[in-house]
Amino acid sequence: MNAETLCFTPAVDLVRLIRARALSPVELVEAVLERIAALEPRINAFATLLAEPARDAARAAEAALARGEATGRLHGIPVTLKDLTWTAGIATGYGSHLRDGFVPEEDAPMVTRLKAHGAIILGKTTTSEFGWTGVSRSPATGITHNPWRHGLNAGASSAGAGAGAAAGFGPLHQGSDGAGSIRMPAHFCGVVGFKPSYGRIPNWPVSNTDYSSHNGPLTRTVADAALMLEVMAGPHDWDHTSLEAPPAPYLAQLDRGIAGRRMAFSPDLGHARVDPEVAALVSAAAERFAAALGAKVEAVTPSWGATGPELIRGLWPAHLAIHAPALAEWEARMDPGLVACIRAGTATTMTGYQRLRERKYAYIREINRFFGDWDFLLTPSVSVSAFPAEQLMPANWPDHPWDWISWAEFSYPFNLSGNPAISVPCGFTRDGLPVGLQIVGRRFDDLGVLQAAAAFERACPWADRRPPLSG
Repeated sequence: MNAETLCFTPAVDLVRLIRARALSPVELVEAVLERIAALEPRINAFATLLAEPARDAARAAEAALARGEATGRLHGIPVTLKDLTWTAGIATGYGSHLRDGFVPEEDAPMVTRLKAHGAIILGKTTTSEFGWTGVSRSPATGITHNPWRHGLNAGASSAGAGAGAAAGFGPLHQGSDGAGSIRMPAHFCGVVGFKPSYGRIPNWPVSNTDYSSHNGPLTRTVADAALMLEVMAGPHDWDHTSLEAPPAPYLAQLDRGIAGRRMAFSPDLGHARVDPEVAALVSAAAERFAAALGAKVEAVTPSWGATGPELIRGLWPAHLAIHAPALAEWEARMDPGLVACIRAGTATTMTGYQRLRERKYAYIREINRFFGDWDFLLTPSVSVSAFPAEQLMPANWPDHPWDWISWAEFSYPFNLSGNPAISVPCGFTRDGLPVGLQIVGRRFDDLGVLQAAAAFERACPWADRRPPLSG
């Protein structure tokens, strides 16, 4: 197996090869680091690359195998972490000059779990400033480029993770998602992005965004997402909102199929503008569930859909207003869109915010009632394919100083409700840009969502498609 093939081999296969002593962790990590060295200046997926520590960890992993020591589920497998995730002794910059020099003293629980299972940390991937936006740039790290076309948006605050997954920078990438920041990079970059049920993976430090921020995997295959989820999931004392239940055996149950399951398909949630090419690809994908997989698919317009835009446009700036005290000193070095969003949020009164929360919980109730009639909901992941990363808005969309959400109306409802949701590739535009299908499940049915995604992957495989990059 040549070096490029190694970089695109799924983690589930790499694990078997390493355990069988058919592949050395040193060989694997060196192949990935060589690819990163060749392509990273063009893509800019890393805020911090830990090349030498990764090589040291790979040599230690190989020595442990030689001694016959017990290995974890990810022994010798390269992993990246988003630069919002706390890592002991490693700079965590939040995509912002406000956090220059910040080095946490402790790992987030999911990082501890990845390390305990033998994962090798390659580095910290880029994020928009404090994760605020759906475009892949920040004042601290600049533009992260879409591997499918240089200069285009790689998507939302987990853009470095999505770009790294697409470019072959190893198989497993951790992201976080407060309004779509796992699923949106998956859509733009042509990979898998899974936002599990709220609390499935502990979130520490606990976010101030009123139970909307989730952690999850970005990978090239559904099986790899299931494997990574199993390792990261489970309750933790540091996160009082984490779910009590331990992770299910997601990987072992992926192949059960979805024949007879009830699927609602909404092309626009009753209100969203969608690019015609994106709409056509997602509609064809929904039809595949009925034609090839035996699901019962029906087009619907959710009664709750039109309520979402006003809610998110009140809550999003209100939560970001926590950064308002920094404006006096740092505004000139911050993302102008973030500054505009913060200023909008400072106009929200405490009474106004509590009324928004009251309406939000009524909205969540309606979403949960909807899933009493349906096992899954199918939608586009994002309204548009990738557009220039210098822009906050796609061409021919109304301009706004901060409201990127107008082209991303499909993801945030399920941050507010906590439902599991995944973006999987469902085709390419005429310009060769990826498009994602979103599959949403009932609360806590992470396994069902993974099974639906795996069934679609078998019917419409995508992992063999690679961006036009050369090392």
